[in-house]
Amino acid sequence: MHLLTLASFLFFTGLVAFVTWRITRRDDHSSTSGYFLAGRSLTFPLIAGSLLMTNLSTEQMVGLNGAAFADGLSVMAWEVVAVIALVALALFFLPRFLKSGIATLPQLLEIRFDKTTQLITNVIFLIAYAVILLPIILYSGAIGLQGMLDLPGLTGIESTTTLLWLTVWIVGIIGAVYALFGGLRTVAVSDTLNGAGLLVGGFVIGYFGLQAVSDGAGVMEGWSILKETNPEQLNSIGGSEQQVPFFTLFTGVFLINLFYWSTNQQIIQRTFAAKNLAEGQKGVLLTGFFKLLGPLYLVLPGIIAYHLYFDEGVRADEAYGYLVFNVLPPYLTGFFAAVMVGAILSSFNSALNSTTTIFSLGIYKGVLNPEATEVQVVKSGKVFGWIMAVVTMIIAPLLAGQESLFGYLQKMNAIYFIPILAVVIVGLLTKRVPPMAAKIALVGGCLMIAAGYFVPPFTLLPEVMHEFHFVALVFALLVVIMLVIGKLRPRETDWVQQDTGDVDLTPWKGAVPVGIVLVVLVIVMYISFAGV
Repeated sequence: MHLLTLASFLFFTGLVAFVTWRITRRDDHSSTSGYFLAGRSLTFPLIAGSLLMTNLSTEQMVGLNGAAFADGLSVMAWEVVAVIALVALALFFLPRFLKSGIATLPQLLEIRFDKTTQLITNVIFLIAYAVILLPIILYSGAIGLQGMLDLPGLTGIESTTTLLWLTVWIVGIIGAVYALFGGLRTVAVSDTLNGAGLLVGGFVIGYFGLQAVSDGAGVMEGWSILKETNPEQLNSIGGSEQQVPFFTLFTGVFLINLFYWSTNQQIIQRTFAAKNLAEGQKGVLLTGFFKLLGPLYLVLPGIIAYHLYFDEGVRADEAYGYLVFNVLPPYLTGFFAAVMVGAILSSFNSALNSTTTIFSLGIYKGVLNPEATEVQVVKSGKVFGWIMAVVTMIIAPLLAGQESLFGYLQKMNAIYFIPILAVVIVGLLTKRVPPMAAKIALVGGCLMIAAGYFVPPFTLLPEVMHEFHFVALVFALLVVIMLVIGKLRPRETDWVQQDTGDVDLTPWKGAVPVGIVLVVLVIVMYISFAGV
């Protein structure tokens, strides 16, 4: 392994840790507001950086570019449709979240419905994050690092199993230290620093990739060659046989994005920590702008890899790492590997921080010890977080040998994404729908989607109509069921949301105009590349 590669990797990783410590060393880590919500002090650059980096990890960077290798530009839907969801978060969801002064989404469901609804949602989130999300982040990250840094050659460890366990535990411990000793603001600051590196590194790979396509004749020449030789790869409209058919953008793809960006605790916790509504809206909409650029570093490299290496028998999931290894000069390989470590740590420590928040405020304070002091609540989160981190680090290496891990993750996510989203939207838009309706939708929705995926003959339905249309159908059914229950057995009084006064709710004057511009840009992007 090139000495310069290793030196640049260690330098950039150490620099992020040092700067994060310098910025956050005097923060309040003893109160629930300081630890879980960064003292409600986050400004828009930190919110945007943290949102972006929490979203990005190796399974997405490798997986989405691998999907682009196979299907071309149509997979940009996972980046571009997210912009619509972020606009909805800024203009509709965030003002209502901040009005209630919540630290977790389940707290909102307690305010709107009742304590049992909150408990059910807490348990769903904890199981999903602890058993599915956290181990997959660690496992996919460890596999990605092994190839990019040539860890077998660097360490001299020939056993892939031993190396996998070692990598998982090192990354897991570092991520746990960030999340559990520093709290949310430490996570947000390190996310922002890594986010800057990721954007630079992502664009650099696109630059060197296009240079490789043109054989050194320039980026624009490389782009022209791509358009001439692979026009079908640069079509934004997905066909029925592809992973993201065009019409699913209006059903399941949109709903999954809407849940992920507006009601997923792992993502939206940093928006709860906004200094005020205006800063939160700026941060969310700035994230939307960066998501518009996402195809340049999450899709274009996969298309470049298709052009360069398709004839060499490279598999889709190997395409991104193969491209990075071949086109980046040695002095940049270490830098980008450090950025990748940042992406892994960001997703892991953000999910771990959200898991401890849900446990401490929802389970420990809400059920186990209602009289707990602030110090006890924070301590319970740290203890539970370390337990969860150790369990995750034990589970992650056991995932080795699984087929289609990324696809399995998406299926499992949809099981709880759709019911929670339906309950939140109905809860916010109606006044008389009772708690019973929310409980039926949460439990029944999870069971319906699970049956459609795994229990014959129900599995025929998603096969006939496509998975994304199926989950949209379940969403619509859950909304109808809740509205019918609201008519037949309504609450005795209207629900009125109270302003806790925790956050200044004065909206940013530019929020609506910027939101409209972002939506127009999404439409323009699709039209520009439709049938290129």
